[in-house]
Amino acid sequence: MIDIPLSALEVAIVQKGARAVDTLRDTTAFAQGIERLGYHRIWYAEHHHSPAIGAFPPVVLIAHSAASTSSIRLGSGGVLAPNHAPITLAEQFGTLAALHEDRIDLGIGRGPGTFDEATARALRRGAGPATDGEYRGDIAATLSLLVDEVALGPLPEPWLLASSTAGAALAAELGLPIAVAHHIRPDNTLGVLERYRAAFTPSRWCEQPRVLVCVEAVCAETEEEAARRAGPMEVVKAGLLNGHSEIPFPTPAEAAAHSFTAEERRALDGFRAQQAVGTPETVVRRLAQLVGETGADELMLTTPVYDLGHRIRSYELIKQYIESTATP
Repeated sequence: MIDIPLSALEVAIVQKGARAVDTLRDTTAFAQGIERLGYHRIWYAEHHHSPAIGAFPPVVLIAHSAASTSSIRLGSGGVLAPNHAPITLAEQFGTLAALHEDRIDLGIGRGPGTFDEATARALRRGAGPATDGEYRGDIAATLSLLVDEVALGPLPEPWLLASSTAGAALAAELGLPIAVAHHIRPDNTLGVLERYRAAFTPSRWCEQPRVLVCVEAVCAETEEEAARRAGPMEVVKAGLLNGHSEIPFPTPAEAAAHSFTAEERRALDGFRAQQAVGTPETVVRRLAQLVGETGADELMLTTPVYDLGHRIRSYELIKQYIESTATP
């Protein structure tokens, strides 16, 4: 039913009442668990000034997880180019690639990683948002410096993260694999891929279009339990819909007691319909549908649930179902 690689996106959710050290301990256990299950890669997202998501630098999490695992690929999904000097990214990821050969990815994105304007400016040392030209220049410089700085050693695998046709056009122009943020802007996915494939130019990094699609996947033994586990993130999403980014990640019980407006419920139901939430059969059927719609070469699953055990169990159920229904 699904015969392409499956991977995982780690956003380092900080559970309400938990300490940063607890979340960091969970990221290590998660990487080890996902590796045991046979997933292809784990990427770490860059976020700042959020009570629900840890402000842990992807490069640090990658280094720690690489030392705590043995074979799974690790990378950024993404490290945000406007917040970093190109030479810094080249040196950091070049070093990681040298230490962990053939295991490191450099996924690069554009957003600030925060909804807080003061934090965004602090990350940019007082500068405003990057222009299209500055962003393109930063990506090109990072790629060039990677080759110049570590020309004699192994290189990380570069990817461009995109959720708009502008990002798709840049990935195509530079000949980079593209990671599409279906879990953030699902309505844009097909347009992004059409633009990318139509304009793709081969490069030293990629000879033909290569597509990874990231999708939210929450799997449990019953539909009701899957919906319950997806509930805390829906509270956070509802806050974002209303311009509130300071909402902590609630417990499932708190989420179940939360009252959504009719407008919020419609928006959340519409979003969920484009993701994959439910029993193994429901989730795998939806993932297979997404592969058919997008022609994805790889799916990356993000599972923002409250409990680490439930999160790993979601990935396990999906893998088990795919393997049990595979054609001999």
